[in-house]
Amino acid sequence: MSESAARAPGPRPGEDTRTAVTVLVALGANLVIALAKAIGGVFTGSPALLSEAAHSVADSLNEVFLLASLNRSKRAPDAQHPFGYGKERYFWALLAAVGIFVMGGCFSFFQGAEALHSGSSEDHTGYLVGLAVLGVALVAEGSSLVRALVQVRGKARKAGRGMLAEVRAGGDPTLRTVLAEDSTACLGVVFALLGMWLHMLTGDGVYEAVASFLIGALLVYVAYRLAKESRERLIGEAIDPAQRREIRRFLDEQPEIDTVTTLLTMRLGTESTLVAARIDLVAGLDSEEVEEVLMRVKAKMTEVWPQADQIFLDVTDASAKDRARARQDLRALDRAVAADAGTDAEGGSP
Repeated sequence: MSESAARAPGPRPGEDTRTAVTVLVALGANLVIALAKAIGGVFTGSPALLSEAAHSVADSLNEVFLLASLNRSKRAPDAQHPFGYGKERYFWALLAAVGIFVMGGCFSFFQGAEALHSGSSEDHTGYLVGLAVLGVALVAEGSSLVRALVQVRGKARKAGRGMLAEVRAGGDPTLRTVLAEDSTACLGVVFALLGMWLHMLTGDGVYEAVASFLIGALLVYVAYRLAKESRERLIGEAIDPAQRREIRRFLDEQPEIDTVTTLLTMRLGTESTLVAARIDLVAGLDSEEVEEVLMRVKAKMTEVWPQADQIFLDVTDASAKDRARARQDLRALDRAVAADAGTDAEGGSP
């Protein structure tokens, strides 16, 4: 017998508002920085500065994508999308990753190749203008990065884990994308500063070409990681092993449940999770008692895990093979939790 889903509270508007402010801060910084870098790059002819201008343009467009995702993911479920539009955030995060790759990474490689081919040099006035622009950009990018880090730290404290673990958990792809963009932007500016400074000291334009290649490689890597994570969520990713084990233990502890033969979970959005379990109840329960047990268990689950807003409990008769597989699945889950705990311990907790 299958039971329909119990509803839990929806997305937290306060958290989405903070994320929107973080994205807007990053967008404002990137628009100003992109204009300054473009003007400075045209004035100096610096390939590293032009690469950074392309980087900032890509980031600005991506932040527009992310703002769109915040609004579109809040739409209510309908007949065509009964589980809601939460995965919109993952789709727009994927587009942002493509934008970083195409407009940032590919253009940076093109600028590096052009610099090697032309071997042009700039006068010292051009160097100073370029370095000044990059210095201002580093301050602006750093301010935006600090804003994103503050929000991540707040979410990590609420979840009771370190910042690295919170970033890896990546519940909000919008915030994670902004954090990745701001981090790579700061590192990219450092590469461009070093390239221009070494070019100024030596008169050899190869340093700026190398800086452009480094910026391009950095952007391609970040785009790949963001796209990979978005792909996993769009395909249908389970929640993390620790949460799955908590839910499994909760079900096992219910006196009316004899065996949990299967537990399946899937992220439907940043604040929505599907939980489906096949359970074997103890003998002797009539149909009314079964109905009461299922209602009580689902109500308690939505109270403990508010994000689990789609819960399905399927009552089944477990065979000996089902019980053996359930024990094997639980051992595998314990190993996965232990592996994640070891990774978090290596990364440290701030």
